[in-house]
Amino acid sequence: MVASPFLRDCGTEPDYRSDRNNLVEDFYLPALAASTAYDRAVGYFAASVIATLGQGIDEFTARGGTMRIIASPYLDPADIKDIENGYELREILQRAALRDLEQAVEDARAARGLGKLGQLVAENRVDFKLAYVEERGRVGMYHEKIGIFRDGRDIIAFKGSANETRSGLVGNFEAIEVYRSWDPSDARRAARISKDFDDLWENRTQMLRVIPFTEAAQVIVERSARATADQYELDDLPTGGTPIRTTPLPPPGTLAIPPSLKVRDYQKEAVQNWFRNQCRGILRMATGTGKTLTALSAASQLGTLLRKNDASASLLTVVVAPYQHLVDQWAKDIEWFGVTPLRAYEAISHWSPRAHSLLQNIALSGTRGGVIVTTNATFGGDAFQNLLSSYRGYLLLIADEAHNLGAAHLRTRLPEKAQYRLGLSATPERWFDEEGTNALTDYFDRVVFEMGIGEAIRRGALCRYTYTPILVELDDEEAELYAETSAKIARLIAAGIDLKESADRDSPLGRLLKKRADIIGHARGKLEILRAEIEKRRDTSHQLIYCAEGKHPLLQEHGTDGARQIDQVMEMVGNELHMPAARYTSETKRSARLDVLRRFENNDLQVISSMRCLDEGVDVPASRTAYLLSSSSNPRQFIQRRGRVLRKAPGKERADIIDFVVVPPAGGDAIQYGTERSLLRRELARVEEFAYLADNEGDTLNVLRPVRERYGLFDT
Repeated sequence: MVASPFLRDCGTEPDYRSDRNNLVEDFYLPALAASTAYDRAVGYFAASVIATLGQGIDEFTARGGTMRIIASPYLDPADIKDIENGYELREILQRAALRDLEQAVEDARAARGLGKLGQLVAENRVDFKLAYVEERGRVGMYHEKIGIFRDGRDIIAFKGSANETRSGLVGNFEAIEVYRSWDPSDARRAARISKDFDDLWENRTQMLRVIPFTEAAQVIVERSARATADQYELDDLPTGGTPIRTTPLPPPGTLAIPPSLKVRDYQKEAVQNWFRNQCRGILRMATGTGKTLTALSAASQLGTLLRKNDASASLLTVVVAPYQHLVDQWAKDIEWFGVTPLRAYEAISHWSPRAHSLLQNIALSGTRGGVIVTTNATFGGDAFQNLLSSYRGYLLLIADEAHNLGAAHLRTRLPEKAQYRLGLSATPERWFDEEGTNALTDYFDRVVFEMGIGEAIRRGALCRYTYTPILVELDDEEAELYAETSAKIARLIAAGIDLKESADRDSPLGRLLKKRADIIGHARGKLEILRAEIEKRRDTSHQLIYCAEGKHPLLQEHGTDGARQIDQVMEMVGNELHMPAARYTSETKRSARLDVLRRFENNDLQVISSMRCLDEGVDVPASRTAYLLSSSSNPRQFIQRRGRVLRKAPGKERADIIDFVVVPPAGGDAIQYGTERSLLRRELARVEEFAYLADNEGDTLNVLRPVRERYGLFDT
């Protein structure tokens, strides 16, 4: 096709119809190639529209063309319910529109078409907006279909029947009417359609509201561009009939693996092992290896299998996660799998009516499934337990950080009626709680797949790292308090106290163990060394600092007040070193946490200081450097923290871990030798674990040689 220099030279007909024309070849491509601007308003983002947008784009781009696209998101029953319940309208509309885009680009040609718009998006030459009807408190769908080509002198406006829904793509018979500005009989109509679009774009149309969408859509545009960059065979639409075929949509409420998701071989192996074990078991996978996506892939496959065996089968999936921010994180991934989940946390009145409505809808075959994501706290409550007891269909329970559900107050709440059970944890064993560990394996069954950090690094699922242990001496006052506390612990144990009490932080033994751990975590020598280490990396982005909780135990001993370690760190980093920093703690509001993580990923923040809040499940793949000011002797905590910083990210080849290892002061009292040796043994267990897989293992172990010699700890 040779591009015409102007629209009036394209040979455009007054109308086109499928029985006598190829709408794309005869009308769309010649007009687009001659245009410098193209406006399109359609019902919603469908595969046919997006694939067609990508055709002729090369000539259009070369002419400096700009595009404006308006669509109306399709609202499913869950969206409408959320609107009625007062959820943020803009957020729901964007979520629905993103879902439309995700479904549309399941067709390879649609993905290629959207991807070819990526350059225009990057150059701010294409904009997306969303339109919806808003009248008398009701929200409806904008369903007009118009388009305008412009070349700086003339315009071609068109409108027509094209029923651009996914279900109507195959075998469509379409017709459009065309109005040309240079034709006296068409000029008025062409001008009117052009004005209608401009009014719509500027949000001047009565009954309609229009909001920006480009930024939200950009992730899918960029992903489509990467996925189809070299697939030139998709540039031409097939001739004859409707240009695109689509696969059937999965039934409402059912999970489907996104076409753009590349499921890794080890994830497939994990799912297969789970199926071989009758869809029960625990996935023991290192932090950062994609446990969430593996679990959702398993849930998707389970739903497909159930429907294959019974066309009317429905599956309810319940995901239990420790905290609200993890529920939100799960919800985002579940939406990618095609289902808007019900988030159950906070006030019962917010989620219970909708949850009961979902279960009723499943029972009446109004939907083929659904997903509820909830927190451990809500899951253990009577309201949620009553909800589960009322359900009679197929049930899959997915437990994120499953070790938490082994706690005494939660393990009795695990639903026996769940035919399918999947536990996820990097460390499923509970620390000093054999009973809780056994309860987990009794319920979920055995570990059916295991991938440790070492294998994950070898397979490229996690990045490599260097490990730098830095020795920090307790001062004399801290060493004395540590020895006194250790002696009290020894006396309690000698008196025959049940060691299970160590898990209870409010028991006498639990309080003493916490106090001793706090002495190590708050060792005063750490801050001066931290300052020196951060100054070395003053120009380095994406740094995490793990601080000790609470305050130094010596403050309580002296009956004095003082700043927490995290406050001292923030003062040092933010005010003294003038590095952009923020804290991420349990006191940080949920919305603020999301903002902190977003700013950190975008490099607007150089440093995040946290306590325990980043330990489980939070995605911070951009992090390059982690300072471990405080680590407990519980392997779960330091394994989780290492996993946080080993997650892969674009441009990230290696991570650095700086570990502050507490040692007794040189020349200490010989009477305290045994206590000091025990302290070092606990610290060295962590160092050995971290050093073993580090790129600089030999250098790391040499740092510790002097203290090993002093205390005879070469067996550790």
